[in-house]
Amino acid sequence: MVFVERETPLHKGHLRLMTQAADMGAHILPPIPSFYRRPKTIDDIIHQTIGKVFDYLGISHQLFQRWGEGDNKFYEA
Repeated sequence: MVFVERETPLHKGHLRLMTQAADMGAHILPPIPSFYRRPKTIDDIIHQTIGKVFDYLGISHQLFQRWGEGDNKFYEA
């Protein structure tokens, strides 16, 4: 089971339940967007999050470009 927790801020109840889920074998994968690829749309951010879950589960996809793939001009103005 992959648990994608979106609620913030996290309180002790959230953390306690996530700890219990992890103790039972769940994997916690928070939807933290990365900005090194400079997403242009909300869809870009959503695709990156879903793609990270798919990567973790071993599911092939083309939802986002991974670090080191293709053009590496991350910090152009």
